[in-house]
Amino acid sequence: MSCLQTLGVKRERLTVTMSRRKGFTLIELLVVIAIIALLMAMLMPALQRVRLQAKTTICQTRVKEWALYFSLYTENYDGRFQAGIGSGHTYHWFNALRSYYRNDHEFCCCPTATQPLFDVNGNLTGRFNTFAAWGKFTGEGFAPEGDWGSYGINGWVENPPSSYTTVYENFETVNNWRTTNVKGAGYVPLFFDALRFNVFPRHTDAPPETEDMAWQGTQHMRRACINRHNGFISGAFLDWSVRKIGLKELWTLKWHRTYPAAGPWTKAGQVTNTDWPEWMRRFKDY
Repeated sequence: MSCLQTLGVKRERLTVTMSRRKGFTLIELLVVIAIIALLMAMLMPALQRVRLQAKTTICQTRVKEWALYFSLYTENYDGRFQAGIGSGHTYHWFNALRSYYRNDHEFCCCPTATQPLFDVNGNLTGRFNTFAAWGKFTGEGFAPEGDWGSYGINGWVENPPSSYTTVYENFETVNNWRTTNVKGAGYVPLFFDALRFNVFPRHTDAPPETEDMAWQGTQHMRRACINRHNGFISGAFLDWSVRKIGLKELWTLKWHRTYPAAGPWTKAGQVTNTDWPEWMRRFKDY
């Protein structure tokens, strides 16, 4: 056999061998799929944490902008906040500040809680939980398409007449802050993640028994004690600062002028970790 013939045979054998190895065997495919599944299982929790962290960052950015809007509003009204009462909902924050945020309903929502509980006809659209937005509300003082959001104001900062008592909960407002010019403004909550557009916490309010518990009656601290950001909510204070607020920390803040610093749900008030509902025991104590 000549050299050329030998070379041709070798080339033909190599071509046949290579053609036979173009595809994967079933076992090889299963191994590849198993490796991909393992990698996905390892990466998914990390990706989920990154997504949640990104939403937390966006939430804090939005709350900072809300702090700016409240600052601008009070500058235009002699350092006073909106009344929060009168003529339907005309003087609640979402209407009083509408010209500042330009009726952007998405901006009224934490990125983790954008779906309102009800449509404009009052039909339930989802389940009440930590990641649901309040609304849609319609009527006097509301936008034609309704108002909704997942932030709330500390009702004790608003400026109704000092003799006013809230209609449904019978909360007296004589101790409202009304203005930003107060001592210890950095400990007075202004605006934060919430299940309702306004919140009137009291030091005796009990924490939610379960993580997705709907707030009840006058237990307003439950409107803010929600696990949206891994044991924290985003919040602005009367000095316009913005930071994460620990869920247990909520009871230590200065909600109104006579709010006690050593309430029953604070370390100063002798609360212990086992006093908290089980779902909150892993969070930082204050």
